[in-house]
Amino acid sequence: MSTLAIIPARGGSKGVPRKNVRDLAGKPLIAWTIENARQARTVDRVVVSTDDPEIGAVAREYGAEVVWRPAELAGDTASSEAALLHALEFLAQSEGYQPDLLVFLQCTSPLTAPEDIDATVQALLEAEADSALAVVPFHYFLWRPGSGGDAEGINHDKRVRLLRQQRAPEFLESGAVYVMRVPGFLAAKHRFFGKTAMHVMPPERRLEIDEPVDFTIAEVLLRERQRQDACAALPDPIEAVVLDFDGVFTDNRVLVFEDGREAVLCHRGDGMGLARLKRLGVPLLVISTEENPVVQARCRKLGIACQQGVADKLAVLRAWLAQQGTDLAHTVYVGNDVNDLDCLRAVGCGVVVGDAHRAVRAVASIHLESPGGQGAIRELCDLIAARGNLPAGAASGRP
Repeated sequence: MSTLAIIPARGGSKGVPRKNVRDLAGKPLIAWTIENARQARTVDRVVVSTDDPEIGAVAREYGAEVVWRPAELAGDTASSEAALLHALEFLAQSEGYQPDLLVFLQCTSPLTAPEDIDATVQALLEAEADSALAVVPFHYFLWRPGSGGDAEGINHDKRVRLLRQQRAPEFLESGAVYVMRVPGFLAAKHRFFGKTAMHVMPPERRLEIDEPVDFTIAEVLLRERQRQDACAALPDPIEAVVLDFDGVFTDNRVLVFEDGREAVLCHRGDGMGLARLKRLGVPLLVISTEENPVVQARCRKLGIACQQGVADKLAVLRAWLAQQGTDLAHTVYVGNDVNDLDCLRAVGCGVVVGDAHRAVRAVASIHLESPGGQGAIRELCDLIAARGNLPAGAASGRP
């Protein structure tokens, strides 16, 4: 059974201009939905339907395909169904491709998790339904103006105030995930047809970005989720932390003096963080391809072992860990560029700085918020100390 995810994203948002590509917790809004769709086990292919070149470029950068929709399907009154039908028709005509299931995702719901997508698909299959949607529990009383100015209860009798546990369960459409059997959708031309199933998702993941304040709320929630995910990605226990130098300790720039000497800028907070890890008993190593004396000088000041002028970083990493009696699975490696790829893939937890090259971001378990040379190492050190999964016998990092 093939499943296609389509994310409609037009460029003409008026409530929040350029909403779909506005930065949210370090990446464009639409990127969150694309990444969630790509991580969902039940989704085979991810397509963004758009009329906007910038949205199309962002979609491709984050791994989605793009179907360009005509202007008449990108106005304020154009329905999502119209965009979905156009994308299906385009793929059928250009490739002869028609999936069995269509997953319709809203890019304005960045808190949606991959498991919400998979569970909505599963709800449709288990119920042998034709369409499905993600919902959240709803426990509120709805009202409307009645005749003569008398307010009327919509989902309750205002004369009887039932407790929550006494009321029949009600659910609110999350606006995040919809699933349809494609033949039925092509016939009905509407997202709800035939038998409809529901997946109840956690209410804390329901948030639609409609107003500027929604970005503020989503930023707080996503930052906390990122922190929790990062903690969960760390090995248990952490037995070694190994770091690249340029682009990690530094901002990847170099000052070249007229006599050929070079200098770099480092962040003092990084040194404080590494000193804390040393006190907690975490073995540290810097591996650098550079042969510049500044690398050794910085590591000497911090009291960290350093190997530089290294062509094969992974071989050096394996040899050092063998001497330490440490497993790759319990090692954290921090990098920023393509020469770190082998190490990032090999260790238990690959970490990249906030401005890392796109190629290494794709293989890392943790993406730090701070750029290299601007507190990225301190950010990781604080995360490790707070988590407390340190070598056996090490002091707890918790205050």
